[in-house]
Amino acid sequence: MKNPKLLLSALVSVFVFNTHLSYASDVELKANQTLQLLEQEKNTTNVYRAYFPSKELARKAAISFHAQLLEANYDDGYLIFELSPNEMQQLEKFDFKLKVATQYLQKRTLEIEQKQRQIKSGLSPQAANDIGILSVPNFPCYETVEETFSAAQGLVTSYPQLAQWIDVGNSWRKTVGLGGYDINVLKLTNQATSGSKPKLFINSAIHAREYATAPLNLDFARWLLDGYNNNADATWILDHHEVHLMLHTNPDGRKRAESGISWRKNTNENYCGPNGNSLGIDLNRNFTFSWNSTNGVGSSGNTCSATYRGPQPGSEPEVQAMQAYVRSLWPDRRGPNQNDAAPSDTSGIHLDIHSFSELVLWPWGDVSQAAPNGSALQTLGRKFAFFNGYSPQQSIGLYPTDGTSDNVSYGELGVAAYTFELGTQFFQQCSVYENTIKPDNLPALIYAAKVVRTPYITPSGPDSTNLTLSNGASGGGVVAGTQVLLTAIANDSRFNNSNGSESTQNINAAQYYIDVPPWQAGAVAQSMSVSDGSFNQRTETVNASIDTSGISNGKHIVYVRSRDTSGAWGAVSAVFLNITDTPPAACSFEDNFTTSKGWSNSPTSTCSTGAYIRSNPTQVTNSGVVTQVAGDAQGDGFALFTAANSSAGTNDVDGGVCVAISPAITVSDSSTLSLDWFHGQRDSGDDSSGDFFRIEYSLNGGSSYNSLVNIGDVRTQAQWSAANAAIPAGSNVLLRVSASDGSSAGDLVEGGIDSVSICPD
Repeated sequence: MKNPKLLLSALVSVFVFNTHLSYASDVELKANQTLQLLEQEKNTTNVYRAYFPSKELARKAAISFHAQLLEANYDDGYLIFELSPNEMQQLEKFDFKLKVATQYLQKRTLEIEQKQRQIKSGLSPQAANDIGILSVPNFPCYETVEETFSAAQGLVTSYPQLAQWIDVGNSWRKTVGLGGYDINVLKLTNQATSGSKPKLFINSAIHAREYATAPLNLDFARWLLDGYNNNADATWILDHHEVHLMLHTNPDGRKRAESGISWRKNTNENYCGPNGNSLGIDLNRNFTFSWNSTNGVGSSGNTCSATYRGPQPGSEPEVQAMQAYVRSLWPDRRGPNQNDAAPSDTSGIHLDIHSFSELVLWPWGDVSQAAPNGSALQTLGRKFAFFNGYSPQQSIGLYPTDGTSDNVSYGELGVAAYTFELGTQFFQQCSVYENTIKPDNLPALIYAAKVVRTPYITPSGPDSTNLTLSNGASGGGVVAGTQVLLTAIANDSRFNNSNGSESTQNINAAQYYIDVPPWQAGAVAQSMSVSDGSFNQRTETVNASIDTSGISNGKHIVYVRSRDTSGAWGAVSAVFLNITDTPPAACSFEDNFTTSKGWSNSPTSTCSTGAYIRSNPTQVTNSGVVTQVAGDAQGDGFALFTAANSSAGTNDVDGGVCVAISPAITVSDSSTLSLDWFHGQRDSGDDSSGDFFRIEYSLNGGSSYNSLVNIGDVRTQAQWSAANAAIPAGSNVLLRVSASDGSSAGDLVEGGIDSVSICPD
């Protein structure tokens, strides 16, 4: 036997259920079990490319055959499935053309063989290259089960007034004394604010191999907690709402999947066990409401099937823990009949985070008819899909599914419930997670936390975005009595219309509130005006002058909301207002691009189209991807951005790199560089070295640049975001903005900046 300590290091995050293994014989046993399971997976050859007749049918197939799905290539016209002869026949009925996935099989074989060599030699998998299907240590962006739990406990330690780590049940292996894990929920809310609060519940990793799901849930927790008192939206969400995160719904199964085994189910050895890689129960077919309601079509009675539903509804301890917790969060507000709708003012949202297929799904999944709250569910679903660019649709596929997690939250209780299918692979590479999945989906989760009070009402109203306060009032602060200009954009059109169109209306009102939000007793609404003098468009820039006389020193929250002509008030957004005794020093540089301050298109630009212009952006959408934002960030009608058109090769960035350079800026005091930026890209994945968007700054006259924003060859939805960097005193600063489209003319690449400032700390 090789060095047992090295072997233990290699296996501690791979197929280890008893985290306190003490003897080398135990390590060898686990190693041999892992090798056997990997060998079984390597010997599976019934893997096919399924060329689809349409993307609509492709996405429906991804729902119905999700347990068999291995890879999604929507742009290339095929999906990869592991299929039985019967499943092949079912797909062929819908005109799918099947071909053995030779390249996929060869790649998987190489990856599994390298993993096997690592285990046999006792080498740590952390030393291997990131070649794909290996173990979580080769995916540094994905925490193991133990690391996830440790991180959650660390957040509770760091934020004891905002976070609790609650034990709500046990995994199957723990219930039978085979090690296993607790089922925990990370509850986030400001415990100092009392009263009943609307509740958002998000569970993840119920299917073990879906790597990106639990990390996204954990990153959402970090955004909320790290943002408290630093980000106005994170602050008011935690003050007035509750967020409940079940990070690992299936921890036993996840531990197996950390070895690189494509594990889906829990690890109940009573079914298709006790050995092999097909044992266990599909937890997302085991929920009680609608369990086996499709008479074997939407789940399987075969114990070795990937969709085995279990011997009876709710048989598994993981499902029992989740159902009990969900029922403790919300009252039952839906009647007993299939067509009984929940009242429109029903509070709460349940999100079940899965991968993969790039879908936003809502009930029903076991019948093709719309749910009784179907119209409102669709509206919110299209809103979520605006952020992540996924296809929004009802969760019925080519065939139905039953016994799924949304059936207890929506089916039983009437709470708005959704499934997110992240990305394009189960073992998604970290570069894709960091550059696409996380930045696209975090805003969707934040939006859910905002509208959880009335999810069947608020999403139909306009969003209030790009809140800014003049005179540095949201940064260093202003002296009481200073007039502060509040600006925002009211936008009623932020829906993904790739699968049907959502009704939109003109804006007809906007309001702001200071410290007391609109739903709370004592709230005082202050009207905002429209910048162009008339409320007559679906997107309007709104503003108000805030008289800060009499406002106490310290940090205050300004809430903004807007209304459309249907009478619907949209989601609240907020910005901090700081009142101070001492006015801040003057900024070294401020530019909202209403006048020319010396920016220029650099002579180093090589692009043939898409040079930067100073104007007001107009929204551009192509194939469901927003490549250019609607309106500037500050609400004054001006930004610096690449010229756009709705078709690639016209006025978007093409033919090389478009570069804009700022004037030289002298900085006297230690300062913070702040700016707003957007980057939108409809990408076919064919310019891995040529497509990018970058914002950089130089501290020494341009000889070398530091990166502020760096987006590679990934599809992104255009939306304004903020960035900042510390600037040392005595610096000579140059800013550089670059947008590039590589050799293909099939991509759309756009980018821009606004609200640039360099102000003393």
